[in-house]
Amino acid sequence: MANEILSAKGLTKRYGHHLAVDHADLSITQGQIYGLVGRNGAGKTTIIRMVTAQTAPTEGELSLFGETGEKALSRARARTGAMVETPSFYPYLTAKQNLEYYRLQRGIPGRRVVDEVLEEVDLASTGKKTFKNFSLGMKQRLGLALALMNRPDFLLLDEPINGLDPEGIVEFRNLLLQLNRERQTTILISSHILSELGNLATCYGFIDNGRMLEQITAKALEEKCRACIEAKVDNASQAALVLEQQLGIRDYEVLPGNVLRIYSSLDAPQRVTQALVEGGVALQGIESRGANLEDYFLAMIGGVRHA
Repeated sequence: MANEILSAKGLTKRYGHHLAVDHADLSITQGQIYGLVGRNGAGKTTIIRMVTAQTAPTEGELSLFGETGEKALSRARARTGAMVETPSFYPYLTAKQNLEYYRLQRGIPGRRVVDEVLEEVDLASTGKKTFKNFSLGMKQRLGLALALMNRPDFLLLDEPINGLDPEGIVEFRNLLLQLNRERQTTILISSHILSELGNLATCYGFIDNGRMLEQITAKALEEKCRACIEAKVDNASQAALVLEQQLGIRDYEVLPGNVLRIYSSLDAPQRVTQALVEGGVALQGIESRGANLEDYFLAMIGGVRHA
């Protein structure tokens, strides 16, 4: 059985009357790239802040590398690196000078580590260029370098690709994949850019309004996002009755906007169309397709699943 890196049970954070995280359970095992999926304000950043001790949980249990309790968690956090929002760097210092400052501040031994992490994130050639003249992609890569200076076994990244252009996103993605592949670094990455997480994650946690809705492996999610017939109708309830009573179809999904995804009879869309029309359902459109990560998440927070 894979070693559990992070375990959270009933993790809760209240700010006054606002419940930012609502009794969330979370489990990440060694070697995973865990995509924490949710809209802005869903509670992603708050979870990462609680794990990294930037804010204290109101309730719940937290374990890192099998360690619990305040002192043991503090030791375990020495094995983590985090990038929460854009790190603060001195604008008139170079990449190397900024990292050397933080190396001394954090008591990280060995000056070579600065050159090594700059090489890893492809900033070794920036020379005398100061931080204020960096592109957003370069700033994000410097933030990643800072998170890597202590050679963490577990890396936590909060919206690291937010605002990057397509080229910057690809560069950042490749860096993370390389870290995971070559150093077996376990990664927790949060984002609302679901299409990009689909290129990275080996496991997902879906969160909405502070509640963890589901945790699922990428392999299991791929199975759920299988091919289907998607039909837009005027009355989803009536259409569901037709599917079940006339065609004997039970494996389907109802989404917001009177949209149905049908996972049976894929080889006979004409039969589905005919049954719906004869059943008095106004058919506004029908097509064969497969669901993606964004579709799945939207269905989870607004649709109804039948099986």
